[in-house]
Amino acid sequence: MRKITRERQIIIAARVASMLFTPFYLPILGLVALFFLSYLSQYPFRYKFNVLAVVYFFTILLPTFLIHLYRNYQGWTPIELGSRERRIVPYLISILSYFVCFYMMGLMHIPFFMRSIVASALIIQIVCAIVNSWWKISTHTAGIGGVAGALLVFSDIFRFNPTWWMCFVIIIAGILGTSRMLLRQHTLPQVLVGFFTGFACAILAILKL
Repeated sequence: MRKITRERQIIIAARVASMLFTPFYLPILGLVALFFLSYLSQYPFRYKFNVLAVVYFFTILLPTFLIHLYRNYQGWTPIELGSRERRIVPYLISILSYFVCFYMMGLMHIPFFMRSIVASALIIQIVCAIVNSWWKISTHTAGIGGVAGALLVFSDIFRFNPTWWMCFVIIIAGILGTSRMLLRQHTLPQVLVGFFTGFACAILAILKL
């Protein structure tokens, strides 16, 4: 009985980690890091709040809500939605939401290097959607990999020390990857490929943009 209870606790912890660190958090985490670690910390609080509010709505709240509606309409559990064939519509929802966010930030005249964070997250979603057409890749670890890549690039651009932030991100990536495997949503190769895909896409997207 004790063994079953312990296993149940581990599964619950894995589900909580998966919910807390969804792939949608890449843009908001990237902007928060910039607002705290670079000269952008001097921007007025109201301006930072407005930017974060727009990004939060279009990259977290809206896609999460629409995907939840879609899952309920289909009558699927979160685990059932995780199958490769059923991820097409959620990918399309997230890609469209991220594109609208990027467009809205342009209308608000938000500096392009800030918009590049959303653009890199959009590119990660597109690449993962393409890969998903024949092989299941972890978008959760792709998202946290994108955070690591963006953090590395911006630390060089804005001249701040990313060591402690990078350590934190790597720890979260390890917890998240382990959680996805414990929930039997991904294998180790899918988790690792997801992380390095997000890492590479973020670096290339921000440098090129």
